[in-house]
Amino acid sequence: MPDGTTSEEAWFALSVVPRKEKATAQTLRNKGYVEFLPMYSMRKRWSDRMKVVEMPLFPGYVFCRFDPKIRLPILKVGTVMGVAGLGKTPEPIPDAEIQSLQAVCKSGVEAVPCPYLTVGSKVRMTQGPLAGVEGILTEATENRIVLSVTLLQRSVSVRVEQDWIEPVKRYKEFSPVTP
Repeated sequence: MPDGTTSEEAWFALSVVPRKEKATAQTLRNKGYVEFLPMYSMRKRWSDRMKVVEMPLFPGYVFCRFDPKIRLPILKVGTVMGVAGLGKTPEPIPDAEIQSLQAVCKSGVEAVPCPYLTVGSKVRMTQGPLAGVEGILTEATENRIVLSVTLLQRSVSVRVEQDWIEPVKRYKEFSPVTP
């Protein structure tokens, strides 16, 4: 039942219609589900003023606790596009990850979205004296990032500010099929 949690219930990420995260969370709450929409504050410029607005930390997603075997009522919510997972199988979010996000939101510390980077990811410098340089992320620590940049067939390790890098998007190469 949506009004109480059972042992079969887990947290799932619901993919929702863009810019409908708040409405989706409210609808789920009204239906008795336990939902979580982590938000952050950002300053936006309007035509005549600056305004502080609340934005989702994970645009396009709302977290919800439910039994995956009974997901049809959730999928019938007009703004829900699907449940994140592997193929058509919903994949639960570990409770510890949701609890960590909830703790951050309750703490009042500044939290903003950032790219998901892992060691071995190809990255591009967006700012600083190395803007435009691409390399491989070799180490990530709290205050610095070390890149391995191939230069003259050698690796060069450089220290950069964390907010100077972005992941390089990989696109599948198109190879035509010949009969």
